[in-house]
Amino acid sequence: MSDLANRADTEISRAYAVRTPNIKLGFWYRLGELMEQGLVAPIPEGYKLSANAAAVLQSIRNLESGQQITVLRNAVVDMGYDTSKMGSYQTVSEPVIAPKSIGERTQVSIEGVDNATVLSYMNNLNANDFDELASLFTVDGALQPPFRRPIVGREAILQFFREECQNLKLTPERGVVEAAEDGYTPIKVTGKCQTPWFGAAVGMNIAWRFLLNPDEKIFFVAIDLLASPKELMNLVR
Repeated sequence: MSDLANRADTEISRAYAVRTPNIKLGFWYRLGELMEQGLVAPIPEGYKLSANAAAVLQSIRNLESGQQITVLRNAVVDMGYDTSKMGSYQTVSEPVIAPKSIGERTQVSIEGVDNATVLSYMNNLNANDFDELASLFTVDGALQPPFRRPIVGREAILQFFREECQNLKLTPERGVVEAAEDGYTPIKVTGKCQTPWFGAAVGMNIAWRFLLNPDEKIFFVAIDLLASPKELMNLVR
């Protein structure tokens, strides 16, 4: 664990570094379970955190649940050896799950937005239908996940969906369609997202900012992780 956190050049740190974010999250989730059972790095009886460590832990506790997820996810993703120093390597990702059958799918509704492309984006992502989802983008379209640079190009977007978006549950709630300019239509949607690793009890506040081209294809979508429901309402307004 210390080697991973210190990004040491070890066999385990190198193997960890080439895993996708969801696998890294699953790895630490399982380690946490084993620590709680006393099978891995059991915490000694009477152990107390240092003052600095206790302050950091309290700061994380004081964050909104969505902010906690972001802090912990970024910490987990950045651990392991620096892949830029590894030369060529092959990323290890989860097996791609087959899309849900048509009969298993549920359809979302968004107050204030009935655009077919935006609704299809939400429905296809909830169904793990990534091929159909990627087809909603222009060939040179872009997607910007929270706190990351835009992912450009349909093929790169498809790879991102397959590696990092399996089994998400999007619950869009409301949105606005703004006036088109030069044929491009901005649409803002707010709602929540649940991830498989944090369960149904934790819903992150999310904003999606779409820009559709004249053919109703997604030219750009930015996904923002917001701190509170109040921020959601302010964005819609």
